[in-house]
Amino acid sequence: MDDEPELRALAELALAVVGGLRVTLCASGVEALRTIPTCRPQMVLMDASMPGLDGLATLTALRAMPATATTPVVFITATNDPDHLASLKRAGALDVLAKPFDLMTLCARLREIWADRPRITSPAG
Repeated sequence: MDDEPELRALAELALAVVGGLRVTLCASGVEALRTIPTCRPQMVLMDASMPGLDGLATLTALRAMPATATTPVVFITATNDPDHLASLKRAGALDVLAKPFDLMTLCARLREIWADRPRITSPAG
């Protein structure tokens, strides 16, 4: 989710304890690529700027794997550059949240994003 241990710990507390969500933490894009296909999350919250494999490269790699090709991804970023934000959306991000964000309302915001996500439907047959 984020390369900053303190932010990961606080986000886990907010999402798991306050929000009642099941949370799996990853410290890097490489770790996320190893973990996400096996834990099969309903949604991924990921920092756009991570050392090594950044969020955009991680998302691109996730989209290339059949097990994670359609897993919804929400980015968090301290960057407010419109071109960067647009590139994250073009790459398939469900949404982009600006840092700093309110940890106490993070779960509610993620639930809103989840509720508003586009649904993949099967053709009627």
